[in-house]
Amino acid sequence: MIDTRDVIAFFDRLAPTWDAGMVRNEAVIASILDAAGVVPGAKALDVACGTGVLIPDYLSRGVEHVTAVDISPKMVEIARSKFGQNDRVTILCDDAQEAAFGVFDCILIYNAFPHFSEPEKLFENLSRQLKSGGRLTVAHGMSRERINDHHRGGASHVSYGLMPARDLAALMAPFVAVDQVLSDDSMYLVSGMNRQP
Repeated sequence: MIDTRDVIAFFDRLAPTWDAGMVRNEAVIASILDAAGVVPGAKALDVACGTGVLIPDYLSRGVEHVTAVDISPKMVEIARSKFGQNDRVTILCDDAQEAAFGVFDCILIYNAFPHFSEPEKLFENLSRQLKSGGRLTVAHGMSRERINDHHRGGASHVSYGLMPARDLAALMAPFVAVDQVLSDDSMYLVSGMNRQP
């Protein structure tokens, strides 16, 4: 089992150089945000936000508010230095597997899922924070194979690897009605809607 303390230490160590190493595929990110239901007026939860790499995307899409959470204090410190003065942004340091942050139209876990030690607990907790018809999405901006190759290096002790998308869909199915499953050479995405009234 992944030790949460190891995850925190790992990302705290990487935080100062995180933005410099960021690679973005704008078309893929746009597709992910479309699928995740990031639309004008939405209240969004960005899980494992890191240094806030997607916060400008949420804001440019006209969300009402974005709550961004990460378990790494150093990542959160950097995100707050960039976006902490924006009244449409709240940045929290907490464990998304356990904490409650509010009620949201869309919840997105971007480029982070293999680092969660208890995915069922994560989905159960997050699904309780979705509005009726709200959307929970797990996505990566590259292929499953590339993610797993990347994590076999220095991140192997803090990553379970990225499971096949169909397996993730089955894992999410008790909590949301999964209606989007995609895994190809450019991206990985599983998304579902809150079926509760």
